[in-house]
Order: sequence, then structure tokens, then C-alpha cells
Amino acid sequence: MPGQNLPFSGTEYERRLALVRSEMARRGIDVLFVEDPSNMAWITGYDGWSFYVHQGVLVFMDEDPVWWGRKQDSNGAKRTVWMQDDQVAFYADNFVQSTERHPMQDLASLLISKRHETNRIGVELENYYFSAKAYLTIKESLPNAEMIDATWLVNWLRAVKSEEEVAFMRKAARISEKIVDGITERAHVGMRKADLVADIYSDAIRGTVDAWGDYPAIVPLLPSGADASAPHLTWDGRTLQSDEATFFEISGCYRRYHAPLCRTVFFGKPPQYLLDAEKALLEGLEAGLEAARAGNVAGDIARALAAPLTAAGIERGARAGYPIGISYPPDWGERTISIRDEDQTVLEAGMTFHFMPGLWMDGWGLEITESILIRPQGAAECLCDRPRGLIVKD
Repeated sequence: MPGQNLPFSGTEYERRLALVRSEMARRGIDVLFVEDPSNMAWITGYDGWSFYVHQGVLVFMDEDPVWWGRKQDSNGAKRTVWMQDDQVAFYADNFVQSTERHPMQDLASLLISKRHETNRIGVELENYYFSAKAYLTIKESLPNAEMIDATWLVNWLRAVKSEEEVAFMRKAARISEKIVDGITERAHVGMRKADLVADIYSDAIRGTVDAWGDYPAIVPLLPSGADASAPHLTWDGRTLQSDEATFFEISGCYRRYHAPLCRTVFFGKPPQYLLDAEKALLEGLEAGLEAARAGNVAGDIARALAAPLTAAGIERGARAGYPIGISYPPDWGERTISIRDEDQTVLEAGMTFHFMPGLWMDGWGLEITESILIRPQGAAECLCDRPRGLIVKD
């Protein structure tokens, strides 16, 4: 029977499947094979820590989707997807990490059994979860099929969130606020970063009264001092020090939906260069939020942000944000739109972004960010509600 604790309504899943099929038809794709676990969950509801082995969802034009994966994960599929049990298929365990056979041979057999061996099959070629070996094997196993690059087909359909999805992101935002509040309260000079991260995870997983916390797609990032010039360092056993800044990149997560929030803590009296950077960054954030309106383009946000930073002599080389929503490790971004000057994607109501203009300069770093929702009218809404600025602790 279908999963008993589905996160979304049947109407919501029907809406998503209709969008996927419409885009498949537009591209001339007969069968779509989706490997990205975020896309699998978005289409079917499947939720399990099984993305380290080959798995996926087959989307057809004339029958319900089929979840396909390792046999021991098939019961998890039956308990989490909206389809009937006969739409769950699996391969034997001797395919796992074998040098003699490959799971894509089993997938090819499934497609042949359904008479799709000569069809146009869409696959997500640029994907964390689909290997070069997998692609070569399925091509060899289906020599008469045409493989179509369907990278990000589903990701783009996820860009505009439904009301049900936004409700989940608001719950994730409440968890993000709790995490930042905990950091602000507990962080002190001499505290081991490992201990602070343990507290961050406690707040993240305990969640709030009405929203338990899921595991985020990215671990907490919290480099200090000169290390904060590198955006993706995690933690170790060293302690927080006086006269240096530590930025915290975290996200609450509720049923796989994220609302990232970054803040920076300084212990002692901040140097003038950091205060000047904070002032320019806050001006840029405000300008960017004003530009984040339906009908504008993503590049408008980036240009609005850049003006006060450039005036302050700060040049950023990185994009300033990306879309967010449902995600699995190793990334909570949707890998479609980028908030950068050249991106001409038109903003639509219901799009959600991590507006992320981090400053990673030689010898120091500063992060103050917001998760935002594009509204039908007016400037973007910040999903989290916490003071925007450098957090100074004596």
C-alpha cells in the first residue's frame, strides 16, 4: 500500500507528476530516469539514506512512476512513496559494489520488460549520484535506445514552491532561528568548536515544538580568523579565540526542506575594516532584497548587492545565492538559478533562495545571509527573523 506518512497531499504529487510529464513531452523524452534523491523524493515521497548505492525513479507517460533500487531498500520505498507496492522494483544484493555485474544491467532488463528498449530515455548526466560507469553500462545494455541528457529537468520544475512546500520551509526557518539563538547564547572564548557543533546539532535535530528537525544536507561550517577566508571549512578541537570572527553557516531542516541562515560572531572589539565591511554588506543585502521582486531577473539582485560593496572597495568573485528547498547531502542548493550578474532568469512568486553574499577575503571572512521567498508583489520576504548584523560578544 502507499506510504502511510506522506509529507504532501495526493493533489500535490499529481501536480508535480503532471509538470514532469509535460516537460518530458516538450523534450521528446519517452521515459525519464531520475537518480537525484531530492528529485526522487519530490516526485514520489521516497525518503531513505540509500543514495550511496544505485537507485532511481522511472517516470513514464502511461503508468505511475516506478521506484527502483537495492532490494533491502524496497521496503523503505513501500513505506514512503505514494505509489502502490507493485510500482516498487529492486535488484539483488549481489549487484552491490560488484566487479562482475552492475545495477544498470538490472535497470535495463526492467525497461526491456516494459518494452522501452528502443525509446528516448532521459538521464541526469550531471549529477552527484550517477556515475560514468552507470551511464556507460546502461548505454551498452540498451544499444537501441537513445539516451537524452535530462540534467536538471526536475530541478527547474522545483523552482516555484507550492504553498505546502513553503509551509515546510517556514518550519525549517524556525529551527534555523533556534540554532542561531543557541550559538549567540552559548559561544564563548575558550569553547571547543566540537562542543559548539554538538549543541548546534542538538538544536537542529530537536527542532521546535511543532517541527522535529531532520538532518541538513550540509554540515555546520564555522571557520575562524584567517580560516574564515575559506567558505567551506568545518570544525575541529580548537577553541574560539578573542579578537577574531567566526562565521556560522547552518540550516534548519524539516522533512528535507531547508532554510539556511548565516551569521558572524566576533569576540572582543571588531577592527574597523570588519565594521566597514559589515556596513557595506548590510546595505547590499537591503538593496538586493528590494530588487528580489517578481518580474525582475536574478542578475538584478546581484547588481543591487554589488553597488555598495564596490563603493567600499570590496570585490566579490562568487555568486550571491542559489535556490533552495528539498535537498539531500551533499548540497542544499537546487543547482539551477544563480544570483549573479549574468543570470537572466525571471523571478517568479514562490521561488525561494539562499541570498548568500559571503565575503571571503585574504585573512578574514564575514557571512550575513537570508533565506528569501519571492512574493507576488513587493520585495522578497525573509523566511527567518533574526537581527541582521555582526554579533559582537565581549
